[in-house]
Amino acid sequence: MINPELHIFLADWARHWASLPAGSGPAARRAHFETVAAAMRQPMPDGVQTAEHWVADTIDGDVRRVRLRSFRPAAAAGRAQPALIYLHGGAWMQGSPETHWDITAGIAAATGRAVFSVDYAKAPEQPFPAAVHDAQAVVQWLFGQAAALGVDAQRIAIGGDSAGANLAAAMCLAYRGTPQRLQGQLLVYPACDFDMDRPSYRENPDGPIVSVASMPAVNAMYCPNPADLRHPMAAPLHATSHAGLPPAYIAVAEHDPLRDSGTAYADALRAAGVPVQVDAGPGLIHGYLRALAYCADVRAAFTRQCRWLDSLPPV
Repeated sequence: MINPELHIFLADWARHWASLPAGSGPAARRAHFETVAAAMRQPMPDGVQTAEHWVADTIDGDVRRVRLRSFRPAAAAGRAQPALIYLHGGAWMQGSPETHWDITAGIAAATGRAVFSVDYAKAPEQPFPAAVHDAQAVVQWLFGQAAALGVDAQRIAIGGDSAGANLAAAMCLAYRGTPQRLQGQLLVYPACDFDMDRPSYRENPDGPIVSVASMPAVNAMYCPNPADLRHPMAAPLHATSHAGLPPAYIAVAEHDPLRDSGTAYADALRAAGVPVQVDAGPGLIHGYLRALAYCADVRAAFTRQCRWLDSLPPV
């Protein structure tokens, strides 16, 4: 059973989305999501400050600028802060640091980490691997500028939700065995592959929040070349090896079509000897972090995620 408190959130969510015309394309949905998120945003936590940063992405040979929004709690005098690179959800086609403001500001307030939220390239205008390249550029930038930014380079973790968790997992694969040693990976209701032949898809065809019927079109926008649906940077579960990856916290939701993709990734990491914690999210739904103001169980799940970040040792 879905947690009853989430039905209040879902009613508000549906009310805000009702004004989007039927059949709207990705650009219209993207703009509407910004409006919905702004209307539902909670007050900024005390002591957290935000700023914009711009990073040059030259990974694929072309130069484009990637926007970040940092959320920083008051720094302890003379001490570098741990950091979290955060990649928002939104089916690779919508979302921004602003749509996920409450989540990232909340992490900064709860953990004392400087959170760098990434406005990565969106499909279908910029399909795979553009978002991967943007995320890579941000990882390189933060490690390279850590001292100047007051960040402890031995305590830089990465995380995200949904499509953003997919990108976070891909970054851990991309930077395995490099000087950019990520401290941990926080994956919240992640999409780790594109295999829809799992029980969670049959049990939760209508979500809520995300529907199984919409997934083939979304996946095709992100990966217009079908072969890329098995590329490890698009589907981390398909990496030939998961050994040597950073510790992982994988938070799934009971009533989420993507649930079994997340648990399959946890199984793959465990089999490779990677420390993994799984939060099963009983009674929760895809996108539940958007309901922090509505549901005590969501707040408890969020607290567990933050405590796991606090527990990570330096690399």
